[in-house]
Amino acid sequence: MKQGIFCITGSTDGIGRAAAFELAAAGSAVILHGRCAQRLEETKREIARQTGSERLMTVQADFSDLSQVRKMAGELLSSLPRIDALINNAGVYMHECELTDAGVETTFGVNYLAHFLLTLELEPLLVDSRSRIVNVSSVDHYSADYSPDYMIGRYRFSGYYAYAFSKLCNVAFTVEHAERLRGTGVTVNTLDPGILATKLLHAGWNLIGADVSCGAPPLLYLACSNDVEGVSGLYFENNHPSICSSKASDPDVRAQLWQISEEIVRQGGEG
Repeated sequence: MKQGIFCITGSTDGIGRAAAFELAAAGSAVILHGRCAQRLEETKREIARQTGSERLMTVQADFSDLSQVRKMAGELLSSLPRIDALINNAGVYMHECELTDAGVETTFGVNYLAHFLLTLELEPLLVDSRSRIVNVSSVDHYSADYSPDYMIGRYRFSGYYAYAFSKLCNVAFTVEHAERLRGTGVTVNTLDPGILATKLLHAGWNLIGADVSCGAPPLLYLACSNDVEGVSGLYFENNHPSICSSKASDPDVRAQLWQISEEIVRQGGEG
């Protein structure tokens, strides 16, 4: 596995945590992210204890608050010489419709919009580093339709549908961002990590799922493997490119999502 500097959002639990362990064990520097300071420190101590790594950094941010996302980006820009891969993994599953301070539905806000903002704030460093960006999506993105109304919960709310819509946005963002970064050396890809026994799975589905450790290799394949060197703008399942939802690849959908996302983050998160 390539050594480098890797930033993983949502790395105190689930597949983000599993990936952080593997990267640290391989000698890479790992930036751990979470919304709870105590859990961040516990995760850092446990990874250090098991791997012997001293190359661990923590950064705290609640992704439902855009101002905290901006602060996180600022901390990373001021402290890191480069980022070899940004793994956008943090996610939630909500049973009730709740709006963030930015006025968007929380699932959309955490799973997609926070990552949109974080990635664009870090883009100068990502371009300088010729980074890989990995956006964690889901096979459930195929189930979602697209409408700006879904961003603010303006429909008969369903936790599953809100989740699927957020994952559709992850894929659409990936395809659009890859186009915009073409020629910079940065690659942007997205994936379905599989059905895994995470807290998020148990929150939304009556499924058992495979051990969370099985979710790390697909993330690290896109973040590290020579097989995907220079590959960009694709959706992966089981380490193979797959055809994503037609909604996610629609240029009009992608352009509108980008424009609306820019407007929301421009208006919010300044505090």
